[in-house]
Amino acid sequence: MISNLSRAAALIAAFALAAPAAAQDTSANRVAADTDWSVFVEDDPQECWGVSAPKQEEFFRDGSPVSASTGEALLFVFYRPGAGVRGQVTYTGGYPFAGGSTVTLDIGGSEYELFTEGEWAWPATPEDDATIVAAMKRGAEAKLTGRSGRGTTVAHTFSLLGFTAAVEEAEGRCSD
Repeated sequence: MISNLSRAAALIAAFALAAPAAAQDTSANRVAADTDWSVFVEDDPQECWGVSAPKQEEFFRDGSPVSASTGEALLFVFYRPGAGVRGQVTYTGGYPFAGGSTVTLDIGGSEYELFTEGEWAWPATPEDDATIVAAMKRGAEAKLTGRSGRGTTVAHTFSLLGFTAAVEEAEGRCSD
């Protein structure tokens, strides 16, 4: 439990301000854009990430489609050699997740569970990250489904076109 809380705190601190702003920013830290995925690099501390925005979003309440919106949703794979982070999968839905809820990540019919805190979700272990990254390299799209604090089910579908090139670029730029 402590390692998950530490991991959550580190992710929130690392991404809360820098990553979403950088994902929109086309300044010098954006080093590559491979189709639907982009790569960003920061020097101090050294960190690199591949990131993409969803191609589709759907909203449901009680199983029926509803009209709704979220803030910016992004799917990341993050490398931070100084902290021993290699291939950390992170998702921000652009809305506060329901307390104690999880997000389901579906890649080609294989489902994975992501734990949530605030607007962020991530796998439980680095081994889960590696399994998910491998599935994403083989897949065509990733669908993340979560529940908002207001009870709306939100589904974001991300293209994986260019994913492999982006994560290999990010990993190569942040290799140990």
